[in-house]
Amino acid sequence: MFTRSATRVWPNDGAARERLLAERHDLVRERAEGTADGTTSFTQAEGPFRSYERRVAVFDDRIVETTSYRLRIPWFGWLFALPVWAHLARRGRGLDQPARSTPPWWAPPDRIDPRQALVLGLLAAASMSSAFTNTLFTQTAQFAADDFGIGDVGFSVAGAVVRGGIILAVPFAVLADRVGRQKVMRLVAWAAPTITALGAFAPTFPLLVATQAVGRPLGLALDFLIAVVVAEEMPRNSRAYAVSIMAMASGLGAGIAVMALPLADLGDSGWRYVYLVTLIWLVVAVDITRRLPETARFVRDHVVAPRLDRSRFAILATVAICANFFVAPASFFQNRYLREIRGFDAGTISLFTLTTATPAGIGLVIGGRLADVRGRRRLIALTVPTATALILASFVVDGPPMWIAAFAGGFIGGISLPALAVYRAELFPTGNRGRAAGLLTASALLGGIVGLLLVGQLLDRGWSYGQAIGLVALAQLVVVAVVLTMFPETAHRELEDLNPVDRAVSPPSGRGSL
Repeated sequence: MFTRSATRVWPNDGAARERLLAERHDLVRERAEGTADGTTSFTQAEGPFRSYERRVAVFDDRIVETTSYRLRIPWFGWLFALPVWAHLARRGRGLDQPARSTPPWWAPPDRIDPRQALVLGLLAAASMSSAFTNTLFTQTAQFAADDFGIGDVGFSVAGAVVRGGIILAVPFAVLADRVGRQKVMRLVAWAAPTITALGAFAPTFPLLVATQAVGRPLGLALDFLIAVVVAEEMPRNSRAYAVSIMAMASGLGAGIAVMALPLADLGDSGWRYVYLVTLIWLVVAVDITRRLPETARFVRDHVVAPRLDRSRFAILATVAICANFFVAPASFFQNRYLREIRGFDAGTISLFTLTTATPAGIGLVIGGRLADVRGRRRLIALTVPTATALILASFVVDGPPMWIAAFAGGFIGGISLPALAVYRAELFPTGNRGRAAGLLTASALLGGIVGLLLVGQLLDRGWSYGQAIGLVALAQLVVVAVVLTMFPETAHRELEDLNPVDRAVSPPSGRGSL
């Protein structure tokens, strides 16, 4: 958290005076505080700043506009520092252009407040930790399997067992609905990296799998609780945007795991060093423990443990199962494919993953905003089949076309992700939102387990990677069909409108205190 100042000097003419002495209604909504000695002062009525003041001093030949502000976004404040400064200083934007009435394209569609900015930053850091623990076994399993002499079937069984550990995460989802999101998130933020790091000391492959079958589900518990908090804290037009920010942070966390992968080339057991890197995420656990508040919606009166809407759960679970039936084996077997078929070493695999996955971050931002502004359903219908076809192509072609297909598939898949992910928390009330999110995550993992086992068996019987991945890719057609025919459109709607059981309690007008 730091204070910055932006100053610009404008010619003193009628148009400049009129524009500069008007209250801003873009990233911040201003309130005029008064005029003294030719200087007009404006403060923040709505906006993300901890403190904000804009002073306009009018002289005979010039107008001096000075904006001082303090922005509080933990961990990712550096990412927004330059865009915020440029926007408030009106850089690249003359006074002859129309005044904005909405936030800039890179900001949430709604104006967020300081509490929401704090929560977004903390949740993004937690998303990095969760993604690292969830990615680690996928990235290192091939190297550990080589070290221990494990074949295709044993490799796929290990992936299924680790994913099957999701059953350990479900009680945390139920507990979050009982005692609050904050307390449970603190617990799993500490436990997930600690237990995952124990994989560095596993003497056998089964014991490595055992540590990850506990650590990875704890990371997943952190992940689905992040989604719950995002839904409950963000305004109605910005939930998908917030999901895209979480997904970008997750991509960074997973990217750190990938960047650590070259440690596996240090020797047959070099993969163990990658597990030790997990301990860096204890710093995030400390920050979450210190500063993450309980959600305003959970603190308010709400119906405790209402009956789960089985119809909604069924359609969401169907999509989760079918989507992960393809996504899990496509991601889990990618490194094995690159190592066995294309002859990549750990460094080249790391380069391939970073190069092809990075554009997904851009797609996430685009997808989050499109999902909030244009709606979710049509976006999913357009992007999911396209991304699936491109990812499948990356298992079929070689050379530059393989890199391009993976690159484009990641980008378009990133556009689809916020629209798909935000539904899991939107369609359930406060009293069972955590439980539903946990069970849906378990459903997704179930689909992934079946997909992993099937692809492992097919490869062991001589199928090519393209044939095996192509078969499980057909499940994505079910995803599109269910979304178009059964999903409601949730953009621009309050959670209480989507969940009538919560209507008895009006939506929180404030965000609580810090």
